[in-house]
Amino acid sequence: MLRLGLIGCGNMGGAHRRALEQLAGRARMVAAVDTDIARAEQTAKALGCERVTADYREAIEHVDAAIVALPHELHHPVGCALMNAGRHVLMEKPMAVSEAQCLELIDVSRSAGVTFMVAYCMRFHPVVTEMRKLIKQRAYGDCFQLSIWTEQHTQREPGSWMHTAAGLGGGQLFSHGCHYIDILLDWLGEPIEGKHIGSNFGTPWMEGEGTSNVAMRFASGALGYHFGTWGAMGTRLKYAIHAHSTRGMLEGQLSAGRLILHQDAAEEATGREQLLYETQPGKHVDHELVHFVECIERGDRPLTDGPRSLQSLRVIWKLYEAEQRGVVADLRGLSLEAGV
Repeated sequence: MLRLGLIGCGNMGGAHRRALEQLAGRARMVAAVDTDIARAEQTAKALGCERVTADYREAIEHVDAAIVALPHELHHPVGCALMNAGRHVLMEKPMAVSEAQCLELIDVSRSAGVTFMVAYCMRFHPVVTEMRKLIKQRAYGDCFQLSIWTEQHTQREPGSWMHTAAGLGGGQLFSHGCHYIDILLDWLGEPIEGKHIGSNFGTPWMEGEGTSNVAMRFASGALGYHFGTWGAMGTRLKYAIHAHSTRGMLEGQLSAGRLILHQDAAEEATGREQLLYETQPGKHVDHELVHFVECIERGDRPLTDGPRSLQSLRVIWKLYEAEQRGVVADLRGLSLEAGV
């Protein structure tokens, strides 16, 4: 049975518990690590861990794999230490705060022969996977516009690392929008050019942008858009995806767990909306941990492994750089799999 450790005991206990129920007899959580021992003890009790420590190094010999859920700037050193010791790693997004750190994590995972996966949990949301299938199958024609909205209020205690550009590696786009840049790339293919506009107006606690707008053009001719904010004091769309295709529009209501097909362009027309799929509301984070364990068991490549995940971060860094220069970003050739 696979022995798992959780390094960083934030608010993911419930999701991990659901995943462990699905993985009964195949994997179990044996160690909870957090500098806040009380929080580690609470998580250990919830997940049935027998080991609690404030130092991840004390847990390494007791686990086969670890979930790293630490401040972004700690991803690289902790991930490298675990994989150099032969442990599989599920790294919370984003992978690391620089390209050099990401490349080293990828190299270490390869040399150690371990499974390394980045926790882009939204890739595994049931509504997202159903939408992806329909778009890839061209069930409603060619997708020419993919728009993603994420509206939420995220504000931590004063002085939190999540408010700093250094702690996050940027702002809202890098820390949270990376989920959705990853989806845009996976669904629409090779990006050609793009533009980012970010601001901390409305989110004064943020050193980097708290609100982000991204527009991209892809080699197919399709356009992609992401709007994210951590300053929402109310929301209509919450987490939502609209995929406009030549024979209909797919509306993914991620927060509500619904996938709807729209096929009547007339504004006054009604009655042609069709519910295609429905699941329980929520983020469904448990699916990513199940996928991670299955990849370890089978020796499969994770859907969100290091090379694939690095491309989305390279896109974000290019967008940031172009924004500072006041130009449109050239997004061609950023994939490791393109030989770059």
